Amino acid sequence: MASFAQSSGVDALSLTNMIILTARNARTHRKNCGQLAENLRIIENLLEKLKSTDLMKLPATKEPLDGLEEALRKALDLVESCKDKSYLYMLAMGWNVVYQFRQLQAEIDRYLKLVPLISLVHEFRMQNLKDGLEAIDGEQREYTLDVEEMEAQRVILNTDRTKKDVAVLEKSLSRTYPDLEFQDALQEEKDKLNVELQRSRTNNDPDQCRVIEHLTDVTDNVVNLLHNKKVKKLVGNETG
Repeated sequence: MASFAQSSGVDALSLTNMIILTARNARTHRKNCGQLAENLRIIENLLEKLKSTDLMKLPATKEPLDGLEEALRKALDLVESCKDKSYLYMLAMGWNVVYQFRQLQAEIDRYLKLVPLISLVHEFRMQNLKDGLEAIDGEQREYTLDVEEMEAQRVILNTDRTKKDVAVLEKSLSRTYPDLEFQDALQEEKDKLNVELQRSRTNNDPDQCRVIEHLTDVTDNVVNLLHNKKVKKLVGNETG
């Protein structure tokens, strides 16, 4: 039977691979998901190297590998949220989500860097592991919102929207739902927001409920603006 440390190592590898695969299909925070996945590709290689050494048999590896596995589970949950949850909701929570990316990256790095300390104590030659960790440090970039995300966030958090704002939102949603018409994308978002609202009510989270209710109002408002635009266009054609 595999030791607990070995099981943790294998689980960490599996989680790393799942995160990388899930990040490819993220609808929101794509750059942040991509950056996390890029860093995890290096970590995946390090875990493979670690797995092939006697370090995996040492009881002293249990704590950092367990901690790494827990951090990776939280990272997977975050990336899955970026893939499956409402785009508007994740956008509204933008900087909070960015903070989660930053915290998880720091947590993953912290646990991973405990492993070479163990290797030094036991005089293992792990130059590849050291080089890999240095590569992670060298690749660190700031998790953030890009310009288009910040612009779309401004639109959905405003109480009123102009035609220009609707155009910004349409462009943003077209990237998120490339196979759907704008109104269909809005309906998809409304359905997802309803799921989030039910979850927040179950969790007795009134602040989240207010945010989601506002976002639902945004979708209704945009649909009404689109409807009025079509009506005016039809009237104009009939009188022209």
